[in-house]
This record gives sequence, structure tokens and C-alpha cells, in this order.
Amino acid sequence: MKKIIALFLMLALLLSAAAAETKITVTGTGETQVSADTAIISLGVSARDKDVLQAQQKVNETIAAIRKALLDNGVEETCINTDYLNIYAIYDYSTDQEELAAYNANSTLAIKVTDISTVGALIDAAFAAGANTLNGITFSASDTEEANAESMKKAVAAAKAKAEVLAEASGLKITGIETIAEGGVYSYGNSVSNFSAKRMEAAADEAGTVVQAAKLIVNATVSITYTAE
Repeated sequence: MKKIIALFLMLALLLSAAAAETKITVTGTGETQVSADTAIISLGVSARDKDVLQAQQKVNETIAAIRKALLDNGVEETCINTDYLNIYAIYDYSTDQEELAAYNANSTLAIKVTDISTVGALIDAAFAAGANTLNGITFSASDTEEANAESMKKAVAAAKAKAEVLAEASGLKITGIETIAEGGVYSYGNSVSNFSAKRMEAAADEAGTVVQAAKLIVNATVSITYTAE
């Protein structure tokens, strides 16, 4: 009988402790910067002609010249790939009847560069060879594992700081952690886009295109439920 009473008393104490326990759920984020070591340049040529084959021929010839210029400047053949091809008709609506005015052909190359310091010179070489469109430059880093870990540590520290503030403001004290959930780790960085042919020609005439090395941001998020009393 005494054992049963003792068991009931123990259960009562456990239930009382559980009832007094409070849960605090917070989200923390952390960021770490890492230097980019790879760039993807998206550039090409756009040509117009009343004959669709002539329009395409103009593009093909210029793309071939751009490829040669890039190869001559040290870019590996495997790092130059076709990114986009397009031909569309242009119509004249100035009269009552729709008339075909010309065809516009576009071709874009994606150029992978692992020496960021050469990006500007490669763009200049491509435009000197006939390129007239630069769609953008995307930066990335080949190794972000260390930055990922650092961002997660910062995210956990940020979550803990939030929980401690909430607990203190409520007259409670953090006693432990019930659950931790990773919200994800993402990398993103600056990109350069929307260059016009005239702008690129002006830059090349002045002192060449200057592209600074980018910093990527590695962002991590965690959700933690703390116990407090």
C-alpha cells in the first residue's frame, strides 16, 4: 500500500512540474560572407534582317568570333556553352494591314570563369569581337561548408538570445531545449545585369570593364523550442 501511495505522490509531483513548465519557441538567423571564386557571364549577340536566314547567319558568324576571342584569352572550350537561342518576327503596324518588317535573331553564351580578376577583360574581348548584349554576371563560391556551419552557429546563438530576453521579461528562466529544427541554409550574392551595348562600348573606350569580386551571403535559419520555469 505504501508503495502505491509513493507512486501516486511521484506522479503528482511530475504532473505538477510539467504543469509549471513553460515552452518558448523562437527562430534565429545567422549570416556569413564568403568570397566568390566563380562567375558565369551571360552575353551574346542580337541581329536583325528581312531574311530570316541572313539574320541567323549574322548571329552565327558573330558567336563564332566571340568564341574565338574567349579562347584566345584563355577560356577553356568546355567553359563556353550556348545559353539561349531565339528568332522572332517583327511586324509593322503603321498601316491598316499587318506587314512583316524583319526577323530578329538572338544567341547567348554562358561563360564560366574561375578567375574573377579576368571577368572585365573577357567581357571587353567579347564586345570587341561583336557581342552587343550582356544579360548579367552571376557569382558563386565552390566551397561554402565552413560558412554554412558558421551561419548555423550564429543562428542558434541568435535564437538563444531571443529566448533569454522573452524568459526574463516574463519572469522565467530557461531550463533546457525541447526541440531544434533547421530552417535551411541558403547562399546568395550580388549579380550584375542589364548592360546595354552602348554602355559597354563606352566602358571599353574609357578604361575597360571593371568587375569587382563579389561577396556571397550564406544564410541559415533555426527554430528552437526552449523549456522555462
